[in-house]
Amino acid sequence: MHVSRRALIGGGTGALAAVLLWPSGGRGAPTHYEYTLTDAQWRKKLSPAAYDVLRHEGTERPFSSPLLKEHRKGIFACAGCGLPNFSSATKFESGTGWPSFWAPLKDAVLTREDGSLGMSRTEVHCRRCGGHLGHVFDDGPKPTGLRYCMDGVALSFTPAKA
Repeated sequence: MHVSRRALIGGGTGALAAVLLWPSGGRGAPTHYEYTLTDAQWRKKLSPAAYDVLRHEGTERPFSSPLLKEHRKGIFACAGCGLPNFSSATKFESGTGWPSFWAPLKDAVLTREDGSLGMSRTEVHCRRCGGHLGHVFDDGPKPTGLRYCMDGVALSFTPAKA
């Protein structure tokens, strides 16, 4: 499988400071993930809402996630496979109704362009299981200028040990 690797570096408008790792052409998913389950296993493991978001790129209702108001230090991980995706150190209040971060953890996410709904967006997926986490936009705070707008139901939170 040919994989396109393109680092987009910068922190201003229009520059996504992420690594795009997706098969050439950008529409197909990688053919293998480190963590895989059958559809029946995903349905059993996840809540219906998490299954819809992680496995079918759904979106939870804004302002519905308890993680929106999570302000403790800790790690936000993929609810599907447990891979740490974001640190609380990069979380900020975006006012959008979804947990938002200005950067993911290193090697935690994959991104791809999404042209559905008649608009251009960049999807964010878990690197280990391919689960859909949300979208990233270039209207976030410094230092990256990015807003990783994540579905809270796609994440779990583990507080830092005291």
